[in-house]
Amino acid sequence: MTDTLTLYHIPDWGSSIIRLALEEIGQPYQIKAMDWDAGDFDAPWFRAMNPQGLIPVLDTPGGPMFETIAILLWLNERFGGLGPREGEADRQGFLTWLSFVNTTLQPTVHAVIHPERLGGPDAAAEVQRLALERLNTQAGWLETLITTQRPDWLSTRQPSAIGYQLGIILRWTIYLPNDPAMRFSLRPFPALRAVLAAHEVTPASRRLTEEEGFGPHPFTDPKGP
Repeated sequence: MTDTLTLYHIPDWGSSIIRLALEEIGQPYQIKAMDWDAGDFDAPWFRAMNPQGLIPVLDTPGGPMFETIAILLWLNERFGGLGPREGEADRQGFLTWLSFVNTTLQPTVHAVIHPERLGGPDAAAEVQRLALERLNTQAGWLETLITTQRPDWLSTRQPSAIGYQLGIILRWTIYLPNDPAMRFSLRPFPALRAVLAAHEVTPASRRLTEEEGFGPHPFTDPKGP
């Protein structure tokens, strides 16, 4: 527990989603840099906050939180600025698609960028191929959502938790796979690309880009930090 907000963080890991959200809402926070090689993730003090030994972890005045969706929802309810809050229009849609990104899309992303973790080295190529097919299908659902329902919480009109999370996790699928044929492309999804392009030029994204070396187009033409 802390008197302020402290984010346990490694650049371009999942904690970057939470850092973008913190920058967007303008709340003061501290960074606690984590070191995988030094064993920080297995340290008793860290496992006491998240027994899984994973980031993001956000330490708050009420105690530590983990799981991206939980932290994003708490930040939005407490401070606003990331999507519809209780009683506001289209909250149901926002919650539905935020859950989709976290429970359906993100596991697909991890299968694309780390296929060996699911099927072992012998099955990695097939796991990755199938995961990329699923990712294109799921991106198509997002494209349809943006073009037909035009929600404010996933648009070029204003930044949102969903937009920032998509920017971070999809950037991994564009530049991390070693085989260029297994890299995700935004070209078939112009509406989704436009949303991510709008999110990558917000003041919050610009600050993160400058500090963590993501390059000028971190979501639409990403480079590693």
